[in-house]
Formats: sequence, C-alpha cells, structure tokens
Amino acid sequence: MGVTPCYLAKKYGCRVVGVDLSEKMIGRSRERAKREGVENKVEFRMADAQNLTYEDATFDTVICESVNAFIENKPGALSEHVRVTKPGGYVGINEVTWLKTPPQELVAYLYRIMGAEFLTCNNGWKELLEGSGLKEIVAKVYKTNALSQWINEVKQFEFLDFIKAWCRYFYLFIKSPACRGFTKEALSFPRSIFSLFKYFGYGLYAGRR
Repeated sequence: MGVTPCYLAKKYGCRVVGVDLSEKMIGRSRERAKREGVENKVEFRMADAQNLTYEDATFDTVICESVNAFIENKPGALSEHVRVTKPGGYVGINEVTWLKTPPQELVAYLYRIMGAEFLTCNNGWKELLEGSGLKEIVAKVYKTNALSQWINEVKQFEFLDFIKAWCRYFYLFIKSPACRGFTKEALSFPRSIFSLFKYFGYGLYAGRR
C-alpha cells in the first residue's frame, strides 16, 4: 500500500512511480502518500509488471517486491523490468527464497494457498537476473522467523487498517461460502508447516543494466 515508494521519497528525496494491478491498492497508496506529505514526489498507476506501459529506458532504477513469485512467466517479467530501466541503471527484486530444498508437500501447499512459486538463490532468483542480461549481480539471502515475519507484516499496516482487515475477514467468513472453503483449505496444512522457517527466508537481488 505504497510503503516503499513513500519511504524512498522521504529518505532520498527522489521521484517514485509505484505500480499495482489493483485499483483499490492504488487508492490506498495515494492516501498514504498524502498522509506522509510526499504526494508531490510519488505517483501511483495501475499497471501489469509483465506488460508495463512505459517506454524503453524510462527509469534510473526498478524495484519489484514480492511480485515475481506470483508470476508464471518470471523471465518475461524480468525482461520488462530491464526494458524500462536506463542503460547503467539498476534492477532490484525482493523475493521469498528457499534457504534449502523444502519438502514437496510444503511447496505444493504454499502454491495451492498463495499461488506463489518460491525459488532458491543460486539456481533460481540469481539465475533469472543473469538470464535477463543484467551485470554486476549482487544476491543477499536472509533468515527470518515466525515472530519477526508477523511483526514486519503488521508494521506495513496502520493499526486501524490491521483491525479493519481482520473485521473484513470475519465478515466474509460468516457471509461467504468461498471464504469458508478457503479457510478450511488453508487449515489443511502438512506437518512440515511447523518447520517452515528452516526453509523459508527472503532474498535481495540487484543487477546493473
């Protein structure tokens, strides 16, 4: 909801364009920019990361956070990131990364529930950046744990937004058979979910065009 664009604009004073597929998320991001006093430095537009409506070599830097894991054609998406970056500019991605090979039932469960395909570092995300033609690639992988993961996710919401989200969930649980069905599916997790953070971390990857 505009957290990173607003942070970059405030800390570095740069102009930032944020894109998202969801009109609702764009609206919430604009509200955040206004609250944080950076609406003159940040703009938000609806766009598809796989088909950006920008000319070649538009941006100094392109940053993509937790998006590529949900895209089937990952090389195609990386190609778009590179296309709209100026020569000599940088492309960076922040993605969930397997620290080591996870049990197959855990991979299948997370794909079923989240629709995401997570990769390892060297034979996954880093390899994708190399395949996109980027140079000077840097890859850093970090461990996390359930508590810090939860705290970081809560920090992205304002407290009222957090409460509203849970209220919305309980409302849908009562009203929507689809929501109840999804909840039942989500609770049918494999035993390996309890060792998730042995395998589950995140990586920061960047390269120069």
